[in-house]
Formats: sequence, C-alpha cells, structure tokens
Amino acid sequence: MKITHVESFRVPVPAAEPPFRWRHGLAGSAPAAEGGVLRIGTDEGVEGVAFFSRPGAAVLLDDLVERVFRPELIGADPLQREWLWHRVWELDRIHELPLPTLGLIDVALWDLAGRLQQLPTWRVLGGFRTEIPAYASTSTFASTEEFLDVADQVLALGYRAIKLHAWGDVRRDAALAQAVRDHVGPGLPLMYDGSAGFDLPDALYLGHALTDAGYLWYEEPMREFSVTAYARLAHAVGVPLLVAETSDGAHMNSADFIAAGAATFGVRASTTLRGGITGAMRTAHLADAYRLRAEVHGSDLPNQHLCMAIANTTYYESLVTSVRAVREPAVDANGLVHAPSDPGIALPAGLDYPSALQPYVQRKAQI
Repeated sequence: MKITHVESFRVPVPAAEPPFRWRHGLAGSAPAAEGGVLRIGTDEGVEGVAFFSRPGAAVLLDDLVERVFRPELIGADPLQREWLWHRVWELDRIHELPLPTLGLIDVALWDLAGRLQQLPTWRVLGGFRTEIPAYASTSTFASTEEFLDVADQVLALGYRAIKLHAWGDVRRDAALAQAVRDHVGPGLPLMYDGSAGFDLPDALYLGHALTDAGYLWYEEPMREFSVTAYARLAHAVGVPLLVAETSDGAHMNSADFIAAGAATFGVRASTTLRGGITGAMRTAHLADAYRLRAEVHGSDLPNQHLCMAIANTTYYESLVTSVRAVREPAVDANGLVHAPSDPGIALPAGLDYPSALQPYVQRKAQI
C-alpha cells in the first residue's frame, strides 16, 4: 500500500455562542473562521483524515500540504506510522512547524489504520476502557458568584469533577479556589489551571492555597520553559502538579519534567500538543513507567480515542464556557463519555463539510 494523494480542505468553523473569555492577558474565544482537514489517500482506496481547527488553520494547512507534507508523503507506506512520525520531527528541524501541526499526519494515519481494519482507532491502539468520567473545565467567568452558580449547574448535569480557569490574579484566584471548595464540600475532585499566568513567587503563593483547599492537581501556573522553576514549585507545595502540556518535544520534553521531580501528579497527553496519537501514547507509557498519570488534554474526537486507550488517565476534559452550563454531547447524564464506535477516528459532526468529506463525519452513537 502506498500514499497516492495528500489534500487539504477548508471547513467553516462558527464562533462560540455565546463568546467566552480566558484569563487576563489571553484572547477569548475565536471568531468565525476556516478550519482545515488533512486527507491522506492510498492506491488501495483507504483514506484517513485529521481535523485542524485552530485560528488560521485553513491557510496554514494549505501551505504545509503544498510545501512540506505532500512531497514527503507521496509514495510512502501509510502503515509505517513510526517512520513517518520520526520524519515529521526531522522536517520540524528546518521548518519549525507550529506545535499543533506536528501530529496532523499521525492522526490521519491512525484514522486510516482504523478504517482499514473497520475498527475504532482506540481498539487498534489496544483499548483499555469503554467509558470514562468527564470533568467540567470552565472558561473564565466574571465573578466568584458566577463560578459557584456554574459549579451547581455542572454537578446537576452529572459532571464528576470541576477544573477552574480563573483570572490570573494570584490572590483573587486563591480566594476563588477556597470559595469553590467551601461551596462543593470536601469530597468533590477540584483542579486548577493557571494558563501560564504567573511567575514562580506567585505560583508558590497559589500552590499553597490549593494545597490547603485540597485540590487534586495544579496545572500550568507558569510557561513551561523552565523545568527548574517547576521542580522548585513541586518541591515547595503539597498540591500535585500536572505539567508538560504546551512545551515542545512530546515525550522527550515530558521526560525532563519527570526526571526533575516536577510531575508530582503527572504529565499532559494530547493529540494536538504532544505530536499526535503516537506522541501521546509515548508520553502515557513514559509516565506509566514512573507510576504517574498522563491526563488527556482537550475536548475532541481524537482525544476521546486516547482516553479509551490510555490506562493511566483519569478524566475526559469537557469545556463549559457559558454561565448557562450545557453538557457536551459526548457526555451522558451520568457524567460519562463512552467509547467511539465509528471506524477510525472520524471528523466531528455539525460542521458544513464539502461533499468529499461527508463519508468521514462521525455517524454512529458512542457505545
């Protein structure tokens, strides 16, 4: 089997409604834009796709397909995913590929592998579970009162845990963390994500507050450039750290966080930021060797497959971005996400795809 065509497609992606915010200093929800779909096809008629939804995705993907991906992939064996994954990192050495693009080829090839075997990709990966609890991962709301009201709503919707994305004001965030703990009681798992808003002194202050409030994990308080700073934080606070979400290098970089003692809860694994499914699985197996968690980051179909394939992950991350909380369609009334059943990975339903992509859109109910 050989790769015979590599194509990019543009897909309209509507703006979030209502729009939402992240912490001070970060852009909020993206406006309506064009996403991209990468399609890789073979001489035996089997194809695979990967969806790229970041702002600017369509233009970026068109360029990468023409200039980098197609010349590299035509004539290659699509089942040699390991070889091609290494080739992407070789290409990155010269092209400095944007982090979310490093896994696009890999995701499309894993989708192709599932379609070839007529199995969902999580089963091709080996499979560990058929359902996983979801946590409500908030956007940033205007007040403590709004956060508390959303907490009540998501618990009524069935969510099993809550993660806060707060304001990036260390004392205000510390007070919010304690207010949410007091509101929901001692038994509910709570997590906090700093979205890289702090330096080490402020991260320490907030880390002590989260320790006192009994939070399950503390995520990305600082930019992930200095492993040393994270190691100092990990050694100083009691709340466990979940690290290596946005740092480049997939498992290679995650290894340094672990070796430094900075990953006291675990490391992040995702298709979008850790080099596709292959990079995410490498990261998970690395973490498992140290008896750490590899928590899957992000709400989308590829990461649902990861959740079902990775043994040492705890939750599916489900975004809740409105003060009128809505349960993501993948999450049931008991707060569970069930394993996808379509062959391969599939494209997310509900978008206006061109007719050539309709056969790849998610169709079956999850099991």
